[in-house]
Amino acid sequence: MNHSSSISLYSPLYKKIINCSFFFFSLLFNVSIVLATEKENAAEYIGRDVCSNCHAEQVELWRGSHHDLAMQHADENTVLGDFSNTDFIYDDIKSKFFKKGSKFMVRTDGADGKLHDFEIKYTFGAVPLQQYLIELEGGRLQALTIAWDSRNKSSGGQRWFHLYPDEKIKHTDELHWTRSSFNWNGMCAECHSTNLKKNYDSKADVFNTSWSEINVSCEACHGPASKHLTWANSQSGEDPEDKSNKGFDVVFDERKNVVWLLNETTGSAVRSAARSSQKEIEVCAQCHSRRSSITDDYLPGKSFLNHYMPSLLDEGMYYADGQIQDEVYVYGSFMQSKMQHQGVTCSDCHEPHSLKLRKQGNGVCLQCHAASRFDSKKHHFHETDSKGALCAECHMPPKNYMVVDPRHDHSIRIPRPELTNTLGVPNACNQCHEDKNTTWAVSQIKQWYGKVPVGYQQFANSFDAGRLNKPGAGKKLVQQIENYETPDIARATAAGLLSRHLDSSTFNVLKKGLQDDSAMVRMASVTALEGVPQEMLVQLVFPLLDDPARIVRIEAARVLAPVPVGQLQGEALTIYSRAASEYVNSQRVNSDMPGAQLNLGNYYAAKNELDKAEEAYKTAIRLDDAFVPAYINLADFYRGQQKDAEAEKILLKVIEFSPANASANYALGLLYIRKQDHDNAVKMLQQAAELELSNAHYTYVYAVALHSMGKDTESIEILQKAQTRFPYDRDILNALVAFHRDAGNELMSQNYLKKLQSLNQ
Repeated sequence: MNHSSSISLYSPLYKKIINCSFFFFSLLFNVSIVLATEKENAAEYIGRDVCSNCHAEQVELWRGSHHDLAMQHADENTVLGDFSNTDFIYDDIKSKFFKKGSKFMVRTDGADGKLHDFEIKYTFGAVPLQQYLIELEGGRLQALTIAWDSRNKSSGGQRWFHLYPDEKIKHTDELHWTRSSFNWNGMCAECHSTNLKKNYDSKADVFNTSWSEINVSCEACHGPASKHLTWANSQSGEDPEDKSNKGFDVVFDERKNVVWLLNETTGSAVRSAARSSQKEIEVCAQCHSRRSSITDDYLPGKSFLNHYMPSLLDEGMYYADGQIQDEVYVYGSFMQSKMQHQGVTCSDCHEPHSLKLRKQGNGVCLQCHAASRFDSKKHHFHETDSKGALCAECHMPPKNYMVVDPRHDHSIRIPRPELTNTLGVPNACNQCHEDKNTTWAVSQIKQWYGKVPVGYQQFANSFDAGRLNKPGAGKKLVQQIENYETPDIARATAAGLLSRHLDSSTFNVLKKGLQDDSAMVRMASVTALEGVPQEMLVQLVFPLLDDPARIVRIEAARVLAPVPVGQLQGEALTIYSRAASEYVNSQRVNSDMPGAQLNLGNYYAAKNELDKAEEAYKTAIRLDDAFVPAYINLADFYRGQQKDAEAEKILLKVIEFSPANASANYALGLLYIRKQDHDNAVKMLQQAAELELSNAHYTYVYAVALHSMGKDTESIEILQKAQTRFPYDRDILNALVAFHRDAGNELMSQNYLKKLQSLNQ
């Protein structure tokens, strides 16, 4: 010890330290008491049987519903599939479904690719398909990807089928049933059982998952009901702590004393009082949305955006006009609908206990829309009893997911076949009339209505321009953001797309977006600013670390990760540290999932916490050794550490088990360029470009690599073909201008220069 720097026991400084320590531990003690008191006073789950004593009618409606059948123990009464020694062949693998005493069994390929006998522990769902859960080591329940089609035989059902019938899912594929994508504990359980606690031990890599009730029961939506029971049993009938909510944190009273008044002019009803909250929608959204959990303590009544990160109308999930594309469930669609904007909530259409429509067929829509005007051939121009006369078929066209499960698009839009011609999005008309083209559909609509109806959603052309980098895309996206009639989820999506179109005007809109009333717009604005210089980023985004919405705070923390925080002091450091912890915790909630570990790796790498980054990437691979993004990011991490040999080894391993992965081939190609191994570089870049023809950047880099090797003619030819596929790609046009000029083709160079200049107008 350097005694000259030691502190005297009698010094004023020592006394201050003792006093501060005493204060700190006193504070901790008081906080502990508060937390313990809150836990002691927290409502508890009491179970459906207790609820049924007073709410027998609601429980009876619930019985047999999708919520009731969400998950069940496998037995003679619950299993719908054929287990009478039935064979099912998929990609040369013969699986057999059979019984062993009272147990339901399947012999199929396990994690090692070999056939094993597995016991079916639970059923998952019922109609129109039923999946089966198998218990593996570490407390894991896995959802088998061979499912039972429970529809009637006349509808094509009563058969086994694979969820990926057009692919060949081997045991090395991340979509194999034994892998994390089909892990019940992390991917499914939260929305199929009540009071689900994942209880994942990351050190032991073991689950001890629990629930109060195996299926989706009363308290999954209403919250724990012990205080409500106290209220109900009290002599006065009142809860002394909460007279308004009857012992619950949330009461679904948005429809109470509300009527829909028919407007004789429009034929549509208007809510008698504006809806002032979204609590019912948000409680439904906890499961009926494409989202990720960012906490593990959500209860009905708490803010949705403080506990879940919802997907926006992103490319690949939604078409440019907002129609459903991938399996996105309902929330993102409904939030962009005119119905939601007018105050409609879930239970206006669905009876919340049986989940059935409040009225059958068109009746559910005719609650608010005059039959004389809308349930008429003058409106739909189809025969009365035909499919085309059904409101939902035109305004909520269904799309099949999981092969046999049709889901209706809840954006409730006017069919616009003209957008199919211009943007390539689907339309309800041609979804039914497959033998006709879109020109016919556009013509029919013009003939019927005397015009091309536009509808409520107005963002299709803006999103398409933003996604494809079309001329004027930034201006179009700005118009959507600044139009407050545009649904917030669409405004947020437009803000996110602005990251590709930053200039002085769009930048100012994003600055304004940081102060928007919508938390989703604020969050997307933070994301869009990620690439601006650090000094500017800190000035703009730092205030959002203390935003009221957790989704905004954690996104701000993620974006600010590369910024050194050594100069922060006092309250500023406290705010930053709190938000940074929230971000890390939001990923640790899902620490059993390789994607969350990948996010942590990227976050720690940005903060230059190298050991933590490497460990997170390796943990992602340990959790699922078929999860390719973790390998690629780890290889890039090693590249940054000048460890190209280790990076190469990792990428070669990926290509060995996933040779058709374009991103792995591309990453290896770049590595070979750095090693000056041009032949192998071009080979890998070519494979990447050919494997993912929709990726303009892969083709561009491949062509540049060819040009650098003196293969000018081949390079130009590839770029010219690519320019036809990607007419708005500036990198490709710049390369064509330069390469033609270098080759002495001045006329061609000038032609492409004019195209390039037109994009900037």
